Amino acid sequence: MNYKQLSEQEWLQKLSEEEYYILRKKGTERPFSGKYNDFYENGMYQCAGCGTVLFTSEQKFKSGCGWPSFDDAIPGTIDEIPDYTHGMIRTEITCKNCGGHLGHVFNDGPTATGVRYCVNSVSLNFEEAN
Repeated sequence: MNYKQLSEQEWLQKLSEEEYYILRKKGTERPFSGKYNDFYENGMYQCAGCGTVLFTSEQKFKSGCGWPSFDDAIPGTIDEIPDYTHGMIRTEITCKNCGGHLGHVFNDGPTATGVRYCVNSVSLNFEEAN
């Protein structure tokens, strides 16, 4: 399926109201409110819009910022887009497969990669490792 060709009406039917707000309207969930903020099970994190595997549990770390944070992504799954909204200079991250808004990436990560993918829990689904 080519998710980038779905109409807004099709997205409204496919996603919950909260998922639509975050993934399609570039919303942000309240800090420390997401189900994956303090979640550290072993498995894979998928885009809630299309199911693409974006991150592994090995890439997740406790950042204390209020959103799930990852120090890397599965290669080829994330697009990075300059974001100048709200008077800030940031880099938005979206799912390469469906264009869904995930969050932002920052160059302040404490691990060897030096980056922090700051992601809305609502943008993700989790699949436990076997």
